[in-house]
Amino acid sequence: MTTGRASTGTGPWPYVVWALTRAWLLACVFKVVTVPGPDVTVDVSVIYRGWYGVLLTGTYPLDDVTWQYPPGAALAVLSPALLPFWEYATAFFVLVLVCDALVLGLLLYAGRRPGTRAAGAWVWVVGVPLLGPTVYARYDLMVTAVAVAALLAGVRRPRALGALAAFGALLKGWPVLLLVGVRKGRPTRAAWTSAALSAAGLAAAFALWMPGAFAFLAFQRDRGTEIESLGALVFHLARQFGWEGRVELRYGSMEFVGPQVELVSTLALGLAVLALGWLLLWRLRARSFAVRTPADAAFTAVLLFTVTSRVISPQYVVWLVGLAAVCLVFRGTAMTLPAVLVLVAAGVTLLEFPIGFAHVVASDAWGVTLLVVRNGLLVAASLIAARRLWRSTVPGRPGAEAAPGTVEGQPSRVAR
Repeated sequence: MTTGRASTGTGPWPYVVWALTRAWLLACVFKVVTVPGPDVTVDVSVIYRGWYGVLLTGTYPLDDVTWQYPPGAALAVLSPALLPFWEYATAFFVLVLVCDALVLGLLLYAGRRPGTRAAGAWVWVVGVPLLGPTVYARYDLMVTAVAVAALLAGVRRPRALGALAAFGALLKGWPVLLLVGVRKGRPTRAAWTSAALSAAGLAAAFALWMPGAFAFLAFQRDRGTEIESLGALVFHLARQFGWEGRVELRYGSMEFVGPQVELVSTLALGLAVLALGWLLLWRLRARSFAVRTPADAAFTAVLLFTVTSRVISPQYVVWLVGLAAVCLVFRGTAMTLPAVLVLVAAGVTLLEFPIGFAHVVASDAWGVTLLVVRNGLLVAASLIAARRLWRSTVPGRPGAEAAPGTVEGQPSRVAR
């Protein structure tokens, strides 16, 4: 039977499993162990290293359309300067490891509070290595660390949630969705005001720091349908019937080029607008806000925008793993099944990239099967999460259930 007491402890096992799995990830990125498929470390050793050199000259990479990131990404790219005694890629991998350890520490600490558990830490310990070496060869884990810190801090400090969400959004956009589930009333005003002021101040600082801080907006606008996205399945299947398009490296990823690609990209944008509309409707209708609701809502929102995106790069799944981990910190979360589906999708993602990426590019039976399974798991997780979020927070619906410890419009005691 579940009680409100804090977890009594997890023993050494989370640390042991974390250390063993992260040693394997480091062995992969340092090429002690070879994972089949393309070399995932090239993004760091070549692309990030090249941007690093440009940023040191005092400008953003204005002439490089592969620069697809908000201005705060410069901090991640420049971060290896903190460890000048190591080569760029080595320093980057070590800093990602530090962020990984920080997330584990935050989740374990949060899991000792009343009404919480260690399950969230285990989701992180297991989920990250399921993605393979790609997770250490991109800066997305750093952004996820900011998002995890924001949600956990927001339990008691909405202003901290707002400030960290704004900082995360200027690193990679998606952390702005962390604000969608903040309890209505004073917490929302505090979090959203803090986010707006922080975002404005940081954006101005980045714009004054170096020219070209917002050039990425034009590059993002021109992107097409990346071959791992949900919409790309249309063309993978169409190739079996003589579709005349092709795969090209564009804007730093493999995209489909050819007839009807623009139409599918537009439809994907339309689905994203529908997802936004559903989130707004949920926000207006929701009444029962528990301490876990901000994490559940953030997880649902990021799931919806991931599956409707024109790009679902493998490293995007680490966002979902991190948010799923925060959800499972809280007892009574409705997101257990979606979290499990995300973990399975993470394992399939490793099979898809880098191991089976040649099959994906070729649109052969194995590559298409991997994409159908991975994207199908993410779609299922999105729909289930959305349904459960609605049922647990919106009153007056068949089967709706009030969040434990809440009344309409009021927080649970632990949320104060």
